[in-house]
Amino acid sequence: MLDTERWTMINIVLFGPPGAGKGTQAQRMMEATGLPQVSTGDMLRAAVMAKTVVGLEAKKFMDAGALVPDEVIIDLIRERMKEDDAKEGVMFDGFPRTVPQAEALAEFVEVSIVLAIEVPDDRIVERICGRFSCGNCGAVYHDKFNPLPESGCECGSFSEKRRADDTEETVAARLQAYHEQTSPLAAFYREAGLFVSIDGDRDID
Repeated sequence: MLDTERWTMINIVLFGPPGAGKGTQAQRMMEATGLPQVSTGDMLRAAVMAKTVVGLEAKKFMDAGALVPDEVIIDLIRERMKEDDAKEGVMFDGFPRTVPQAEALAEFVEVSIVLAIEVPDDRIVERICGRFSCGNCGAVYHDKFNPLPESGCECGSFSEKRRADDTEETVAARLQAYHEQTSPLAAFYREAGLFVSIDGDRDID
């Protein structure tokens, strides 16, 4: 276990439901602030590939098809916060997801602000279920918001590709899980005076 040195720079927590545009806004915020994006999924994969102590521990659970325990995730974040690019702070993307995770994070990281991108569920379903891509070049389209041009895909050989889990039933289940997890977390950060709700049901800019 690493020590519990406390960092007090600018640390942003960004979260929102799937399809809220979190990834797009995270990229823009990184460019505007210079803060590195900290995603637990990315860190897990990197740690496993690098065969770090925490990575090897996480791999045991991942290979067994089990969720990686909070304590392993927290140890991973402790390691990440030691890196040079985190000296001025970081932007947490999709973490913490639960109150216990937030409480554990607070023991060694001082969160500056929590930004929640909020979009109505029906709009999320519309966004996710309408998206598709070109299987040849990867260009992304949407039935309503970014339809395939009449001239076809720029690659000249369009092949429609849709994710099998982009269905109303699957998206509804994901949204339910999100709300169940993040509602207590939102209350936790509101009580701390850190929670800011952002209307995500509008143009990206």
